[in-house]
Amino acid sequence: MKRNERVGENLNRALHDVMAAHDDTFLIGEDVLDPYGGAFNITKGLSDRFGDRVLTTPISENAILGIANGLALTGNKPIAEMMFGDFITLAFDQIVNFSAKSVAMYGRQHPMHLVVRCPVGGRRGYGPTHSQSPQKHFLGVPDLHLFELSPFHDNTAVLNGMIELGKPSIFFEDKVLYTERRHQEGLVADLFTLEFVGEGPFPTARLSIDGIGDPELVLIAPGGLAGRAVEAARELFLSHEIACAVYVPSALYPFDVSVLADPVARAGRVCVVEDAPPGGSWGAEVAHQLYSHCWQSLRAPVRLVHSADSVIPTALHLERDVVVSSRSVGSALRELVR
Repeated sequence: MKRNERVGENLNRALHDVMAAHDDTFLIGEDVLDPYGGAFNITKGLSDRFGDRVLTTPISENAILGIANGLALTGNKPIAEMMFGDFITLAFDQIVNFSAKSVAMYGRQHPMHLVVRCPVGGRRGYGPTHSQSPQKHFLGVPDLHLFELSPFHDNTAVLNGMIELGKPSIFFEDKVLYTERRHQEGLVADLFTLEFVGEGPFPTARLSIDGIGDPELVLIAPGGLAGRAVEAARELFLSHEIACAVYVPSALYPFDVSVLADPVARAGRVCVVEDAPPGGSWGAEVAHQLYSHCWQSLRAPVRLVHSADSVIPTALHLERDVVVSSRSVGSALRELVR
């Protein structure tokens, strides 16, 4: 039986597809040339195939985004890679004050076909400065769009969608996903049927249990948490006979809650899970929108699950106490239905 490709292989193929389709696409980052192909091998083969459109740089995230901004401003389609997403804070000024503002600050709409790729997240023992999930620091910036890698979405469609958007986009990629297999057909975790809801290039993945009408719970999780969310929902059904539908969006911000409002209203109970620590986060933004759309139907407050309010330790046994686990998600789901 043919095995599904790994998420990292799918992302590498997507970069090849996009650069082959658009001869004005550039890839910029540290150590992205062959044979190294980037810290996680996601850019492997690109410099051999596309030559001077793959640019390796000194260790300066601010310079990487400065070059990318110049290319985007002159009509090109740059893809900038942060070696680790934690380092994107060093390019914060270029992204917030130049990439995003350039769309509208010249007296007319100016397309900025820019994508910034960010490997993020823990569970690898990389410690406090190489394991963070910085999504929340870029929420609410006008004309800046945020997306997240998932094991369900095809990355060629997602990358093309971001490039064609004409507005700068940050693509958050959970590092652990790179080596996991994609789900394309058949049951997920031997129990859940995968389908997509919503229009356009960024639909939301929905995982539901066959034969179950309206589930008792809705669980919303971005791509990096999809596996832990599905594991928690599976255990909840097998051990407690409580059905939970899992929704995995590709687009994080701006967030369109419309495809979720109806299933959340029918279930009346919803949990939002994220890898960031608490406070001013994506989960809080989703909860705010759900309260606005589903207030009359909610039977319990929106439950948020996030990492601990702490730096992320390097030692794996200490890191496990800080980051979100399937067990902590399952515990929150059981409390929600009591």
